[in-house]
Amino acid sequence: MTVKDSPTARAQRRRQTEERILSSARRAFAQRGFERATIRAIAAEAEVDPALVIQYFGSKQELFQRSVQLGSVPPLSGDVDELVEAVLARIGMKIGSLPQATLAMMRSMLTHPEAADQARATLDGQVVELGSAIEAEDADLRAALMVSTMLGVTIAHQLLDLTALRGASPQKIAELLRPGLRAVAGVDPQ
Repeated sequence: MTVKDSPTARAQRRRQTEERILSSARRAFAQRGFERATIRAIAAEAEVDPALVIQYFGSKQELFQRSVQLGSVPPLSGDVDELVEAVLARIGMKIGSLPQATLAMMRSMLTHPEAADQARATLDGQVVELGSAIEAEDADLRAALMVSTMLGVTIAHQLLDLTALRGASPQKIAELLRPGLRAVAGVDPQ
């Protein structure tokens, strides 16, 4: 048995091929969404046979699920004022260079039920996190409005490429959003 054919070398080639397929899938889903991305196009970009994509991932749905797994985001903490500032500090992430997994999820969430379910679960988690710091009877509603505002800014910038947002700095966007988010959170104006 040569080194090239050793189990370790085969396992390493398999991992490299799998990562090439996942990278191609992330790009395809981010650019075209779930419905318009095809196994054939993903395989062509990864320079593999389409049957190998199915062999590794089972289905387009499973490939999508693996492609959109997101890294962890640090939890929000502090009082309401600190949370508003933490949410605003993430604007750079939301209008900067988003990971392809995030773009794939965003582009697919309006047309693909499983992507919508996954996005909803993530956003619901953020609502609970923010809502726990808001001292109001309607804390979850307030938190949902804050999360929805940030989602709207992200979609307008990343997917719609809204001209006015394209040229705005994260600092300017935060400056303009701050009073509204503070009001929604129930923070007294200063």
